[in-house]
Amino acid sequence: MAHYAGVDLGASNLRAIVAGADGGRIGESRRPTPQGPRGIDVTEAVLSTLREACRDAGIDPEALRAVGVASIGPFDMVEGTVIDPANLPDTVDRIPLRGPIRRLVDSRAVYLHNDTNAGVIGERFHADRNPDDMAYVTISSGIGAGVCCDGTILGGWDGNAGEVGHWIVDPRGRMRCGCGIAGHWEAYCAGSNVPDYVRLLAEDDPTIGTELPLADPEFAAEDVFTMAGEDPLADHAIEQLAHWNAIGVANVVHAFAPLVISFGGAVALNNERLVVDPIRERLPELIVANVPQITVTELGDDVVVEGALASALTEGTGDRRRLAR
Repeated sequence: MAHYAGVDLGASNLRAIVAGADGGRIGESRRPTPQGPRGIDVTEAVLSTLREACRDAGIDPEALRAVGVASIGPFDMVEGTVIDPANLPDTVDRIPLRGPIRRLVDSRAVYLHNDTNAGVIGERFHADRNPDDMAYVTISSGIGAGVCCDGTILGGWDGNAGEVGHWIVDPRGRMRCGCGIAGHWEAYCAGSNVPDYVRLLAEDDPTIGTELPLADPEFAAEDVFTMAGEDPLADHAIEQLAHWNAIGVANVVHAFAPLVISFGGAVALNNERLVVDPIRERLPELIVANVPQITVTELGDDVVVEGALASALTEGTGDRRRLAR
């Protein structure tokens, strides 16, 4: 029996799943993503997680026919390596992936994707109909988009298409992104950056009352959304986040003309009313093109790892017509 695997390397969590040719899971493993100290330490964690998923499935890694890998970027696709990831410590400069995984499983069928591209692969693969023009947007510790245009997943020559979180939405550049550049969408609205943005808003207008623990090192985006409707600064921050998110999504629409945009990522999934609904409301006023259907993925936080698995099952494409037999 043929076996396939999907791996999801995120900035916070690392997962691997193993399935048979029908896509049904028979093994899995999960752990926090190591924060270094070096890239090779992250690579070793990926290999260990994949081994554990195979052990859970009762097979050896060499029994895997193909592996789909979804990862944070950016990439050096020639080497199959992540380079200078924005949301990991600076000591993590390169994370080799494709080569070490090929050696582990003894197969060249290792398909490497940006995690958001894996998200759009997963959405299309599991959809009732397979939309040829859609986008998957994640709002989580980072922001990115996977885009399918005219039935083709847009990867780019270097695998880095879809880095929409690094589009400039604020020319004033008041917030600096983890990549080092100011004004990026991700700098304002990614979950890891929301606390600093809220602190900036508090400095802008000290008259806004708040019970948010701004001075607490553990202050997090979750605190802001939890206090919605009860705290003036939280409400003001959520309004501002809606502004930047709507601009970012409008840019996605104008660039790629999707018929559907599906949202995922912890910030969007856990706060649909406060994050996704305002985008639905504001988008018609910001675009001159078709207003796409705005949805939230039904796969939850499985969407990326399921997309990685779908890639393994379909020779890297996510097209069900190429489903492995």
